[in-house]
Amino acid sequence: MLNWIILILAGLCEVGFTYCLGRSKGLVGLEWWGWIGAFAAFYVLSAVLLAKATQTLPLSVAYPVWTGIGAVGALLVGIFVFHEPASFWRLFFLTMLITSIIGLKTIS
Repeated sequence: MLNWIILILAGLCEVGFTYCLGRSKGLVGLEWWGWIGAFAAFYVLSAVLLAKATQTLPLSVAYPVWTGIGAVGALLVGIFVFHEPASFWRLFFLTMLITSIIGLKTIS
């Protein structure tokens, strides 16, 4: 169970680095470097946590769950923070992705 928590934290760190990447858009100078520094920290932490989780979880399950959490989180951050469109098809495929992640968790 602990490794699933670690995997979820790794996925949330992936969301964190996509948020930082979005915040750095259009910035220059120290502000840009600050967001890129946070991006790098989240990126490294995400990879380390993923590596830790795969010590006991199968890679064929952990990696898709990790990327799925990141993709779902990035899409939600895009919609709610960066005001990207929430079209029917985006939400449809988001639902499909969440369903797939739950399915992988259920069968593992």
